[in-house]
Amino acid sequence: MDTTTAVPRIHANPTSCPVQGHMRWAPVKSIWISCMTGIALVWGPGTLSWTTAALFIALCAVTLCLGHSLGMHRRFVHNSYECPLWLEYTLVYLGTLVGMAGPMGMLRTHDLRDWAQRQPLCHDYFAHRRPIWQDYAWQLHADIHLAHPPAFVPEDRVANSRFYQWLERTWMLQQLPLALALYALGGWAWVVWGVCARVAVCVTGHWLVGHFAHRTGHQDYLVHGAGVQGHNVGLGGINGLVTMGECWHNNHHAFPGSAHLGLHAGQPDPGWWVLQALKRLGLVWQVQQPQDLPVRPAVQPYPSLTSIETHHAKPAL
Repeated sequence: MDTTTAVPRIHANPTSCPVQGHMRWAPVKSIWISCMTGIALVWGPGTLSWTTAALFIALCAVTLCLGHSLGMHRRFVHNSYECPLWLEYTLVYLGTLVGMAGPMGMLRTHDLRDWAQRQPLCHDYFAHRRPIWQDYAWQLHADIHLAHPPAFVPEDRVANSRFYQWLERTWMLQQLPLALALYALGGWAWVVWGVCARVAVCVTGHWLVGHFAHRTGHQDYLVHGAGVQGHNVGLGGINGLVTMGECWHNNHHAFPGSAHLGLHAGQPDPGWWVLQALKRLGLVWQVQQPQDLPVRPAVQPYPSLTSIETHHAKPAL
């Protein structure tokens, strides 16, 4: 298998093309994020308090770190560590509560984007090349329809899972149990900040990090032959804390199967810290780092790195 361009769930054929395609308004996800953002903007200021602020921060941290970063991204998408099935389901459920999509939708979108970015050329949608407001409209309010798409074939354990099938069908409805609990505990103010503002900020923030992480920022590695390169957008490490380590995107492009994203000194990775704690508790194992992965000859360091780091980064301690 070509470890540079291959994405296991994407089955391309000679006619598959990541360039030719058009954007089409996606009414469901557009109305979803518009409603969440609108409610947050209209009712958020009047319901803001120390309590709602603390609730917002706590729920963002739990759903983004345990759910999106550890559950959806590092486990469900990249299989970068092993864990009991009950823990995987719990983490992916928390990732669904972030409000971006269901598990199958996240998997399909992520893998198609990965495949396209690894090709020499791809559509501007995959590369975030358009101006920021157009990219916002494309990413959060539209879908790309390729003229010649590859096939998306998830592994059997995912495709045949009744839990994931159910979660995919009901991912937006999963906010309701949380909203009811928050209403019972703190009224409408808790619902506004614990659901609507949280979803609006997390989904928009995820797009914003992705936008800049494919356009500008520090780079330690170059993936030769890939039309889209990743960038680290750490903002002095602050962004690493806010994004749970997901902002170290240049590292991720070089070593996508690594559970450790903040590979170098000054790159905080809260997701990795939590994963190490879970490992000490015996809840996760076979945690992958760059040195555990097959060498990708196309991945080369920039001159600022030493020769010992040519293929495998040295994780920061």
